[in-house]
Amino acid sequence: MKLSKRVMYQTYPKSFQDTTGDGYGDLQGIIKRLDYLKELGIDMIWSSPFYPSPQYDNGYDVSDYTGINPDYGTMEDFDELMEELQKRGIDLMMDMVFNHVSTEHEWFQKALAGDQYYQDFFYLEPAKEDGSLPTNWDSKFGGPAWEKFGDTDLYYLHLYDVHQADLNWYNPNMREELQKVLNFWLDKGVKGFRFDVLNVIGKELPFVDSEEPGSAQEKSLYTDTPIVHQWVKELNQASFGTREDIVTVGEMSSTDVPNGVRYTNPAEEELSMIFNFHHLKVDYENGEKWSNSDFDFLELKRILDEWQTGMSDGDGWNALFLSNHDQPRANSRFGDVENYPFETATMLAQTIQFLRGTPYIYQGEEIGMTNPNYTSIEEYNDIETHNNYQILLDKGVSEAEALEIIQAKSRDNGRTPVQWDDSDHAGFTTGDPWLNVAPNYKEVNATNELANGQIFSYYQELIKLRREYDVISDGTYRGLLLNHPEVMAYVRELEDEKLLVLSHFYPSEVTVTLPDEFKGLSAKKLIGNGALEVMSDSITLKAYETVAFLIK
Repeated sequence: MKLSKRVMYQTYPKSFQDTTGDGYGDLQGIIKRLDYLKELGIDMIWSSPFYPSPQYDNGYDVSDYTGINPDYGTMEDFDELMEELQKRGIDLMMDMVFNHVSTEHEWFQKALAGDQYYQDFFYLEPAKEDGSLPTNWDSKFGGPAWEKFGDTDLYYLHLYDVHQADLNWYNPNMREELQKVLNFWLDKGVKGFRFDVLNVIGKELPFVDSEEPGSAQEKSLYTDTPIVHQWVKELNQASFGTREDIVTVGEMSSTDVPNGVRYTNPAEEELSMIFNFHHLKVDYENGEKWSNSDFDFLELKRILDEWQTGMSDGDGWNALFLSNHDQPRANSRFGDVENYPFETATMLAQTIQFLRGTPYIYQGEEIGMTNPNYTSIEEYNDIETHNNYQILLDKGVSEAEALEIIQAKSRDNGRTPVQWDDSDHAGFTTGDPWLNVAPNYKEVNATNELANGQIFSYYQELIKLRREYDVISDGTYRGLLLNHPEVMAYVRELEDEKLLVLSHFYPSEVTVTLPDEFKGLSAKKLIGNGALEVMSDSITLKAYETVAFLIK
């Protein structure tokens, strides 16, 4: 199937479905729910890691790239998963964490034991002459980015958690090992790879201090450096680029449009598409994630338009998403889940899925799952959340205010167990879940949604329309009404067809006047979540209403 026709679905296996009663999701749980995903209509599952891991960062601290974490099952379970996926015409995308490994990984342990071959797999640096750390860089999870390397006089780099040692991509032996990992999974039938924080693998050498720890200038010392493109091309040519119909997506932290184009333009032979996150920082007050402020709607539109236009002009390709395992639930973030749950969920889905790119649905979006709004910090599991809660307290923020910020921004918002039914723990487990189920599971669950709801069926229709209409999958993009304070509008065009999409992001009623190019044209309503049926010069949208008109 063409890349532009595909729709992806992300599972976070730890929270998807538990079949053993231990409180953790597992591979058999994914198998159990494949008919549900087939009914939804998706083409490929992207699964977050289920490799062996000490779980300091929920599996993104990998201790064995070619094994299965016993908490999730066995390699036999994986093989069964592949067989059952194939029966249903669904492909699997594996998550590859290639910037760093767990400090429990065999490579790091051999390095600690003195093996110089493996020591060169990592960035090991001595202290400065004054005894201070090799650089003043901050870890993205808080604290310094360097940690003492065993009993030696050296320090190892960890841009993320202290248990995640950054890999030295300048070492060709290390790169070859990662290529072997990809070919191992390709040989087992895997059809896609999502690469975690791939654009930070190219640290500038020699290491130097930044002007300010944690600043954008500091990030520039290790983000999107030119050599990253060289290494991604090499990875492509040594593994997935040698196979047919493999889909790849890179998670690109703090990237820009020109690099996004280079990573994804087919002529560059790097990746199929990328995730960027600029549009999900529009509720960061003064650029600070750990704040609690309303989102900037005009900035959201500006960023989406910039990426849509820039990637299209350069023949790049976007991965389209609003939620994932690292983000709060989009409906809790950009809408009103109390008063307009259906309208909010479907408006956001249609807005993002009808853009130019490949859409990703995050588990639970299709049934309207929301942030859990836990009432105590103890209910949160995420290491980043706990670190920043303490940082907020240290800054003098009250416990109540700090908890409000955590409720809005914690990564655990997207990691609560999937709500399958209204039984104990929402049908996720017969035991005690590793993370509490959101309190609204009695009403918001898959069983109730399939029987009585409208969100799941709306997602089905969006997926069906992408396959049916080339203007959705392959049309050009052009932003409209970019300065309107409440409505996002754009048009997709292909040959003699136009698709006009209007989405209202607020609970009021609003009337918009369409640009002159649409006056007098006949159109049919392709899909919408409200009563509006006819395209006219002046259109009134209700609370969180979205509509798409097809014009020929």
